[in-house]
Amino acid sequence: MPKISVVIPTYNAMTYLPKTIDSVLNQTYDDFEVIVVNDGSTDNTEQWISQIADPRVKLISQANQGLSAARNQGIANARGDYIAFIDADDLWEPTKLEKQLSVLEENPDVGLVYTWVAYINETGKPTGRVFEHHAEGNVWEKLVEHNIVECGSVAMVRRHCFETLGVFDQTICAAQDWDMWLRIASRYPFAVVKEALVRYRHHQNNKSKNYVKRLEDFRTIIEKAFQSAPFESLHLRNRSYGNINLCLAWKCLQSSEQDYKMANHFRRQALMHYPQLRFSREYIRLSIAIALMQWFGPEGYGKVLELAYSVRQRLSNFA
Repeated sequence: MPKISVVIPTYNAMTYLPKTIDSVLNQTYDDFEVIVVNDGSTDNTEQWISQIADPRVKLISQANQGLSAARNQGIANARGDYIAFIDADDLWEPTKLEKQLSVLEENPDVGLVYTWVAYINETGKPTGRVFEHHAEGNVWEKLVEHNIVECGSVAMVRRHCFETLGVFDQTICAAQDWDMWLRIASRYPFAVVKEALVRYRHHQNNKSKNYVKRLEDFRTIIEKAFQSAPFESLHLRNRSYGNINLCLAWKCLQSSEQDYKMANHFRRQALMHYPQLRFSREYIRLSIAIALMQWFGPEGYGKVLELAYSVRQRLSNFA
């Protein structure tokens, strides 16, 4: 039986999937299986996967049911003691599984181990932005304010966490992973590997997002999380709502419409929930981005972003 099960949900992702699978198969630790869950793809995913000679790779195909259902299908077929997830367009550094496994083996009480995350653009070029979080142990209060795991390609989870707490909520369309990590954090300590072992591919959305539905999903997640929270933690609810509004504001800027007016709306909502956010680094960054979009338009804003990415990359190389 493999020690680790790697679950890759995919839907029409052949542009990126081969490199994603290569990054998994090239891990320094090799006692794992790869479960690719084809969630109703209409491209040549099945044909391509069937040609992979590595016996560790297994394909499961199902009708399109969404990301949570695909992840849950992978969990149901996993044989490993530990389950790691990676989305079909992201990449892992070669030592990711080895280092996360070491932490879990040395800390039997830990339910989930995460890593730092480096952003790449659609072509795979680093943007220079790295998300670094340090929270370990009882992280629920930090996690309910912000998803410190950052994306769905980061976590390695003990299998029994899912057996105890259930799997991904298929009624939620946005941030399903955040909901799952919150449930795990309510019962188990977390640990972190303080290295950027995941490369998260940042796309400019090619269509408008249903922000109302996203907001409803975020609200569902937050209210679920606080249903069983101790009384002394209830003050964090407003912080959570403030931060999700900042998140939605960024989504507005990152959509193909680059709607700074809607972004400004969510920015104001964030302050209504949690006024102290106006002093946060993320709020200041957002305010600058909205102003740049308003002053220079999408094309000018894009050029400023390219310059910022270039400077950030040079600084990170220098460091």
